[in-house]
Amino acid sequence: MSLPALARRGPARRCAGVSDPGRPRMITNTRGFLWSDLETRALLEIWGEADVQSALDGNFRNSHVYRDVACRLAELGFERTPEQCRIRIKGLKRQYYQARDGLKKNGHARKICKYYDEMDRILSCRGGPEGAPEPLAALAAPPEVVPPPAGPLPAPPTPGTPHNSRELDAELDEEAGPESPRDNFTEDSGECSSYADHPIKVECPSFAIPVPPGDGFKEVNAPTITPPLSQPKRSKKRHTNLTLDKMMEKFLQQSMDTDEKFYRFEEQRLKIEDKRREAEHARELQMLQMLGQMLAGISSTVSQRSQSIPTSPPRRANHRSYADNFNYNAMTAALSPPIVIERSFSLHRTHSLKDMENIFQLVRNVIPPLTGKKHKGQDGRIGIVGGCREYTGAPYFAAITALKVGADLSHVFCTKDAATVIKSYSPELIVHPVLDSPNAVHEVEKWLPRLHSVVIGPGLGRDEVLLENAKGIIEKSKVKGIPIIIDADGLWLISQQPSLIQGYQRAILTPNYMEFSRLYEAMLRDPVDSSDHHGCVLRLSQAMGNLTVVQKGERDLISDGEKVLVCSHEGSSRRCGGQGDLLSGSLGVLAHWAFIAGAEKTNGQNPFLVAAFGACSLTRQSNHQAFQKFGRSMTASDMVSEVGTAFSKLYET
Repeated sequence: MSLPALARRGPARRCAGVSDPGRPRMITNTRGFLWSDLETRALLEIWGEADVQSALDGNFRNSHVYRDVACRLAELGFERTPEQCRIRIKGLKRQYYQARDGLKKNGHARKICKYYDEMDRILSCRGGPEGAPEPLAALAAPPEVVPPPAGPLPAPPTPGTPHNSRELDAELDEEAGPESPRDNFTEDSGECSSYADHPIKVECPSFAIPVPPGDGFKEVNAPTITPPLSQPKRSKKRHTNLTLDKMMEKFLQQSMDTDEKFYRFEEQRLKIEDKRREAEHARELQMLQMLGQMLAGISSTVSQRSQSIPTSPPRRANHRSYADNFNYNAMTAALSPPIVIERSFSLHRTHSLKDMENIFQLVRNVIPPLTGKKHKGQDGRIGIVGGCREYTGAPYFAAITALKVGADLSHVFCTKDAATVIKSYSPELIVHPVLDSPNAVHEVEKWLPRLHSVVIGPGLGRDEVLLENAKGIIEKSKVKGIPIIIDADGLWLISQQPSLIQGYQRAILTPNYMEFSRLYEAMLRDPVDSSDHHGCVLRLSQAMGNLTVVQKGERDLISDGEKVLVCSHEGSSRRCGGQGDLLSGSLGVLAHWAFIAGAEKTNGQNPFLVAAFGACSLTRQSNHQAFQKFGRSMTASDMVSEVGTAFSKLYET
């Protein structure tokens, strides 16, 4: 079995922080100080290489050396940190020096240091604190008795301590950093040898190791010979003397360089991504053109055949066939991109056509069922921010439509002048006259945790105080992650300060044609291209950070920056004021339902796209039903009365 394979098996036999019952308890928080025999031998093999030893002999800090040792050890399959490698080598060196001293006295070197031979080979080539260590055979032979020099003799060394203890301590201390508490204990050196099962303390024993008398010894406490003063010592390491200010200045400069590189790479990545999207968009347009040509040919063939077939009785207006929803005039027109296939909805990207074929079913999926187990407020608590002295109807239409769609509670945050009027419209509404107060943002913020979505703009007006308070409410809502629907004068505020909502993908903008033109010019610095409405909606959504944009008009265009839905559900030719407020109120409820429904019920599609399509279809159906009853005299109040039946017809039948 190869060494990396054994290494992968070796460390897995013992977990960090779990000691065997037969072993002495070690001070361990992780498995980092328990070394197997394979790991230790691999470490010694790497540490003994010539380049590592030469680096350790240099006048630099050894942290980078042990970092390289840890990397090489990881290539063999052993995951160790540089600090663990350093502490392990330090412990082995202490064991080695103790073993060498013990070998001179009683020959028990391998009982103290299992890896004595490997350490002796490495340190003899490197040169330890006493020069080149003596070979094992020479140490085992009885030493010669050297006559003491003239003069006072130095004190004998303590048994069990290396002779040149100062140089040994200096060498061990130069390995870097404060010593870990685990250095006072030996690490488990393996499981194959009987000696490895007994942890050995690396500190000096408190008793003297008995030394048998030899032929060359006449007295036990014979004085030792001190090395000459001219013996070269290993030079101390050089440490930098940088001040804290210089170090901080250098760190800040490196941080600035790193940030600059990051932003440069990110800009390059975004450019590449834009080019990729443009190429993909061009391919899709080409495919749509080919499909349009095919359908144009089919439609021309069908029209030629229909001339020879007797006309069938007219169908009822409420039961349109599947083929009636196709707009063949658009297919036979000049093939200018993009060509959009229209049913009750349309998609700008062909790869999403199959996924969104049953868009009405997706809206039905997100509608919560009515059960007796629910409590008040569970199906939606909607907040309407708007309403001033001049405009009291808009917040009422938005709030009452939210209740008609299915919300349990509807709050209106308006000015004091508008509060009494709005309360008189309906007792179902909860009205807060705080919007023009000095602490309006704080007052509304207290209610935000209780609200599921916020509609900002109906009847807001353009007073500076009200706009500033609306700005603060938007910021507080973003912090809490609440879905935000922005309409009417709220869109005027966004056109003045686009960064207020830019990038917040839980926001939905509902501009009409004029509001859309104002937003488009503010963001893209170009006028709206009247020949490419779909592309304009797509580009505005992308410029706003891929949030959902609903352009109201003859056909409602809905985009999230990735695709475009076209809602052409039958409405009416009557354009009375207040229809947009019904849309924003119903959208506040459906956005909450779609947001909490999950990806399974929306088939992985953007939940705010599904909610916007459902709200547009509901508003158009309410408009159609009211127009059938009242004709030219239809008003927004007549549409409010039809919301319930329109909802049932679209989503509950």
